[in-house]
Amino acid sequence: MTPDELPLQSHLCFGVITQADSVAMARAIVEEAERLELDSLWVGDHVAFPVPILDPLLQLAQLAAFSERLTLGTAVYLLPLRHPVLVAKQVATLDRLCGGRLIFGVGVGGEFPGEYVACEVPVRERGRRLSEAIPLVRSLVRGEPTAADGPLFRFPETQLLPAALQPGGPAIWCGGRSPAALKRMGRMADGWVSYVVTPERYRDGLETIAREGARSGRRIDRFGTGHLLFIRIDGSFETSLDVATAHLSRRYAMDFRDPARRYAALGAPADVAARIAAFRDAGVRHVILDLVGPSEERGAQLERFASEVRPLL
Repeated sequence: MTPDELPLQSHLCFGVITQADSVAMARAIVEEAERLELDSLWVGDHVAFPVPILDPLLQLAQLAAFSERLTLGTAVYLLPLRHPVLVAKQVATLDRLCGGRLIFGVGVGGEFPGEYVACEVPVRERGRRLSEAIPLVRSLVRGEPTAADGPLFRFPETQLLPAALQPGGPAIWCGGRSPAALKRMGRMADGWVSYVVTPERYRDGLETIAREGARSGRRIDRFGTGHLLFIRIDGSFETSLDVATAHLSRRYAMDFRDPARRYAALGAPADVAARIAAFRDAGVRHVILDLVGPSEERGAQLERFASEVRPLL
């Protein structure tokens, strides 16, 4: 199987990653997304982070109360920090609460090892824990009797009811970009939600996923392709780069200028559209916008994307 043979959707979708820390904010976020005809809302996940961050599944449950159309997703949920039975119960419940519009994006994290220490999970086990947990969560959210006898998770036959609303459960997309992560996606994921990769690396990653899927003998009936993209629209690339660097360096507690230059979509609307088009050509079908810059400018940035960038695509 080649990347061109992966069953990708035909059209390009747009979502935005957000955070809602009140009922009023959740309502406003949904109203804005629907007015601008976005396709989805996404939230991130960390237990402990340099800047304030809320629990992702609780946020999505709140957002679900205000929309009957938008897809809701995690980009990405750090599954290795939690036990798969408890996660499956929450995910199946959330899928029902949002009317079967959930994409469950999962990943390993690890860039902030302190949160692994706080959760009493060895950070070096995170990849193995994810690989072992994904099939367990998938089976449990379907309401299937499921037992675990692996090296990391062991529990007797357990059935969680009610099952998720979506037949087969919500799609499980994986984050990551290492060879091990990409091979894991080829063996067991329903999609890839990438982060800090170039279009060229995205295309190469799909090759690895397709090759591993074929090698494992798996038949892939659907495969989602998402990318979390830092975006800043300004009069020039350098102005956008300055703003993005300040924002992302504060968020990640490191100098982010070089990564911003390499991975973000920056500059005038035509520049941003060209960058998104390059990801589309590499196989991305769901662009998740991460609007970087002062929080008070977020609304104006999203308006500019909708009116000045999206028409170019």
